[in-house]
Amino acid sequence: MITLGIDAHKRTHTVVAVDEVGRQVATKTTVATSTADHLELLRWAERFGAERSWAVEDCRHLSRRLEADLLAAGERIVRVPPKLMAHARDAARSYGKSDPIDALAVARAALRHPDLPAAQLDDRSRELRLLVDHREDLVNERTRCINRLRWHLHELDPGWDPTARSLTSYKNIDGVISRLGQMPGMVARIALEIAVQIRELTVKERALEREITQRISTLAPTLLAMVGVGPLTAAKIVAEVADVRRFRSKDAFARHNGTAPLPVWSGNHQRHRLSRTGNRQLNAALHRIAITQARCHPDAIEYLERRAAMHNTPAEARRALKRRLSDVVYRALLEDATVEITCLDQAA
Repeated sequence: MITLGIDAHKRTHTVVAVDEVGRQVATKTTVATSTADHLELLRWAERFGAERSWAVEDCRHLSRRLEADLLAAGERIVRVPPKLMAHARDAARSYGKSDPIDALAVARAALRHPDLPAAQLDDRSRELRLLVDHREDLVNERTRCINRLRWHLHELDPGWDPTARSLTSYKNIDGVISRLGQMPGMVARIALEIAVQIRELTVKERALEREITQRISTLAPTLLAMVGVGPLTAAKIVAEVADVRRFRSKDAFARHNGTAPLPVWSGNHQRHRLSRTGNRQLNAALHRIAITQARCHPDAIEYLERRAAMHNTPAEARRALKRRLSDVVYRALLEDATVEITCLDQAA
């Protein structure tokens, strides 16, 4: 069994082939990253026979076309988190950092962790992820504009200090635009342009939010029915998970999203601590759900009280709640995936 580790870049890909014990057997670097170069890479890999698999560092903006071409050719690919690859590189006897060293680390990390999720051709979740990322970019750009606008408003009138988070309202930003339009000077002119840009970004962001809400209501109705899960949180989860069926169990999903606690005990003192590994975007989404449920969901409130009676700190109880929520989210995503497959079969 040959594992081919890939260090993906914008203009080149480096591949290192290792055997079942991690010994390096071959290396190849592509001259470009087009589909033709990927087909040439496949022809090169045919020397290793059909018993082969590919391991790619999980950086999908760089490896998406490569993964799509390999999956279309019937190859098996696993995605290796960058942190695992870094640990494998540090544990190697070779020193330094280069593309072949990184590709070798990716292959060895895949051998060391045989339960990594397999890559699949992106479906509608890919489009949802693009929309979610685009909306977040617009929100971040609007925040930067608001911060710049506040400094200009302070210069024009130190007493002019809009309430926090009020400049995303059409009524408030229109009032700012109207007042700035009556002021002379370069500062007022620049502030007016920024205020107009804030309004335009708000219009685009809310249009994207409506589209995301419409898409997620079709993709994940079971997930949306959970207490504390709004359309944007559900969209973030579906977009980051990509396809929940690539995880072999709820425990593998918990390890992926960073809610599985790490054992840090020895002898008679058995305890666990917070895991800072895994997909932090998924972990943040689960954290938002946990915070909401802890405030208004009776089952979550009762569970936190039980954990407190067990002498858990509030943080420990909240982490335990997130671990339970990970299982609930996993089951909801599985149910939504089953419903989607049934609908597609009926349509066919």
